Amino acid sequence: MYPVDLPALVDTDLTSASEEYLSSLESRPDDNEWFQLSQTSKVAITANHVRRLQLFEDDQPDCPLLALHPPDDPTQVVALYLHENWWHVDDVLRTSSNSRIGLISVQSLTERVIVFLLSQVVERSSQEKVLFSLHRRTESCKLLWRDGQAVGFYTIKHKGSLCDGWSGRCYLLPALDTVLVRRSWRRRGLGLQMLADFCSSFSAEQFLGVSSPLSPSMVAVCRSFLQRHEEHLEHLYEVEAPGGWTQRRNIWLSIQLGINEESTPTSGETQRYEDDSSQKTYNCRVDPTSLTPCNVNTYPAIGSSVQQMKACDPSRGGSSPSSKISGTGCSPAAYADDLDSGPPTRPPPSLNTERTLKSNPSPSADSHGEKPEEGTQSSAKRVRRT
Repeated sequence: MYPVDLPALVDTDLTSASEEYLSSLESRPDDNEWFQLSQTSKVAITANHVRRLQLFEDDQPDCPLLALHPPDDPTQVVALYLHENWWHVDDVLRTSSNSRIGLISVQSLTERVIVFLLSQVVERSSQEKVLFSLHRRTESCKLLWRDGQAVGFYTIKHKGSLCDGWSGRCYLLPALDTVLVRRSWRRRGLGLQMLADFCSSFSAEQFLGVSSPLSPSMVAVCRSFLQRHEEHLEHLYEVEAPGGWTQRRNIWLSIQLGINEESTPTSGETQRYEDDSSQKTYNCRVDPTSLTPCNVNTYPAIGSSVQQMKACDPSRGGSSPSSKISGTGCSPAAYADDLDSGPPTRPPPSLNTERTLKSNPSPSADSHGEKPEEGTQSSAKRVRRT
């Protein structure tokens, strides 16, 4: 059996066991145990080779995790101390239960340790930065199990949950926040599986979000998903917290206009979508002087935007009437006004969009056509939330 198959751990039990074991190591420095890494290598279990890892972002009360590292590389983790034993990292990610298959909601502390390993440890070399900032103790997430091992996960920001611990704002729609697929399991449609699972889990919601901006790999997943599920064309948005209409952009429309291909992170900390090595950032920009209530459900009238977006799809033989103007969109609904000013409306159906755009370029063309500054793409943290 593996740690995840053993009786569930409790935070206090893990903390007390870890502290007691570390104290015992410090009291017997000359009586070394050894951890066998392979048939040819082993690591001495000494206080100098053990360090505490912070498991959660909001680590109050403290919940340390003991990690064993080789003497020449303190940033590398080769084993964890769980259930009063040292376990190889690969074994912590395994299960002997045949019932663990597919996407399963994270419930136990050991499952949260697995999410921690995937996001902080196993998918980076000693030279790489951490992929994610730490998740909350109560983060809503699902682990993806295949062939008796955890191969990925995704996390969710629920509608009504707080964006952070200081602004008082909360999410106005469910948002797919972070996604990871292990390198050895990529290119198998697992990212598509997780996006489909997210959407089906909130089928009663009219609008769903994916944290902004999207990486090229996430754009490819969204494109494939929306081509198969056209019923979501008008309902899946790229969002920044808390997800008001000025912080949403229709993903399908952006794909047709190539907006996502041009966008790069501008500020804030980053997170990664890991169906390949690409990165995406999540920037929670909020104005503490103008709080938005959690129950705002107003949205712009997008009406026939599916037809508008389909007309922009080169694969259907059409082109956007505004495609000659950099940064403009097929439908103004993609860039809506502020919630406080009321829901925006579409232009009348009889309006000749091409003629209008050519004679009176949209004032938002320049602002949406500009490329953000590069520089945070290589960063690898999400925005901190408490």
